[in-house]
Amino acid sequence: MADGNRLADEAVAVITGVVEQVFGSVLGVRDEVVAAYRAAVRRSGRMHERDLPALRGPVLEHLTGEHQTAVGMGVVLAPGVLADRELHLEWWQYDGGADRGTPASPTALDVDLNPASVGFYDYAAADWFVGPRRTGRRHVVGPYVDVHGTDRYLLTLTAPVVADGEFVGITGADLPVARFEALVLRALGTLPADVVVVTPEDRVALSTSARWFTGCRSPFTGADATRVLDDPPWRVVVLPHRS
Repeated sequence: MADGNRLADEAVAVITGVVEQVFGSVLGVRDEVVAAYRAAVRRSGRMHERDLPALRGPVLEHLTGEHQTAVGMGVVLAPGVLADRELHLEWWQYDGGADRGTPASPTALDVDLNPASVGFYDYAAADWFVGPRRTGRRHVVGPYVDVHGTDRYLLTLTAPVVADGEFVGITGADLPVARFEALVLRALGTLPADVVVVTPEDRVALSTSARWFTGCRSPFTGADATRVLDDPPWRVVVLPHRS
């Protein structure tokens, strides 16, 4: 059990490092959005469509930065925040040409925001938007298939944007599960035990073993050690190798 606890602590450190690297960019964009919102309010009392370029710059700067692991990033405004537009989603995709399914240059995600349309993308009802708005905390959704963007398995990490007590919207990033796995396996793949990351919905987000696939469920009996991360509240389960 002592070894299990040591391996669990090691796994938590690696997994937390990857997650915090992505959240660092998400929170950096959030701070820029708060500044842009306050500047707009000082100028004219409300944020307007003409203020949107001030949101775009920070997103692209973080998304295209060196060592970035996210392939999508953006700002999604709460309904009614803009004085002259009900909804706005400023979401960009970019992978530096490294991965399949995302563009080699930043491209804006184009979705239907007309509520009267059959293809209306009701982002205000999406879990990655509702979670941070309801709790005021960071939120992780997935793994899930991104049917509105890349058709890939993703984790979406989001944080609320609150300025002077008003919920302005969320900032977030899309992290491919495959890239998350690659980063973690590079550090944990040689451990003398299996490590499984489990979401609050009891789905596997990552595993260092072929015994458990992303998205599957399992009771994970016989674990050597288990840890629960503070944020997101994932379980990190360490199990003995099975021959």
